[in-house]
Amino acid sequence: MEEITLKYAGDQAILAEFEPEISREVNEKVRSLQYSLEQNPFPGMKEMVPAYRSLLIQYDPLLVTGSQVAEWIQDALSHLSKVHLPKAIITEIPVSYDKEFAMDIDKIAELEQKSVKEIIRIHSQSDYFVYMLGFSPGHPYTARFENPFSFRRRKTPRVRIPGGSIVVQLDLSDIIPFDQPCGWNIIGSTPVLACDYRKEHPFLLRAGQWIRHIPVEKEEYLDIKRQVLMGTYQCKSYEKEVFP
Repeated sequence: MEEITLKYAGDQAILAEFEPEISREVNEKVRSLQYSLEQNPFPGMKEMVPAYRSLLIQYDPLLVTGSQVAEWIQDALSHLSKVHLPKAIITEIPVSYDKEFAMDIDKIAELEQKSVKEIIRIHSQSDYFVYMLGFSPGHPYTARFENPFSFRRRKTPRVRIPGGSIVVQLDLSDIIPFDQPCGWNIIGSTPVLACDYRKEHPFLLRAGQWIRHIPVEKEEYLDIKRQVLMGTYQCKSYEKEVFP
C-alpha cells in the first residue's frame, strides 16, 4: 500500500498527502487516487481537488462519516498500482512573445545571458505538464522537464498583471487567467482564456494533461483574440505520444 497521510480538513473533507516532493511520479499517485475514486465513488462523495502531492476529497457528512471515507481511501490506495490512467492529452496554446505583451523578456534574456530569440526557442520547444490548477480559477501550474531557466521569482511582485500573461521561473510556466497580482517574470501572452465562464466547463486545462506553446506573430494573436471574444476559437488538442 502507498505511504500516505490522511488529515481531516474540517468536517466535510479529507486531505490525502503523498511524499513531500514535487515530481511527476508523486503527482501520478495523486491523479491515480482521484481517478480510482471517480471510477468507484463512495456514497456522499463530492468534489476532489488535486494538487502537486495531495488530493482533497470532499464529502457530505449527512451521508457518510469521515472514518468511512478514510476506509474507502485506504481501500483505493491498496489497488493503486492497478490503476491505468487515461491517455495524456496535449493542448496547443498560442503565445505572442512580442515585447508589448512580454514585458520581462529582455530581462529574462539578460539573466540567462542569451538572445531573446533563444529564450523564445527554449520556452516553446518543450511540452509542459499541468501539475495542478490553483491560486485563481483555471490557473494552471505547468512545468517542463528539460532546460530550466536559472532565475526564480522577482524580488518585488507586481500588484496587477494582465490576464493571459505567461509567467516563468526555473522550469515552471503558468498562464494567468485574470488580471491579478504576480511575482513571476512575464515572458509572453496568450489570447485564449484559461477560464471562460461562458462555457459549461469553464477551465481550458486540467491536472495531468500537457500543453505546447505555439509562437504566433502579433497580428495572428489579435485575430485569435477576436475569435475568442466571439466564442469561435478552439485550441487544438490531441493524444500525447512521446514523453520527456
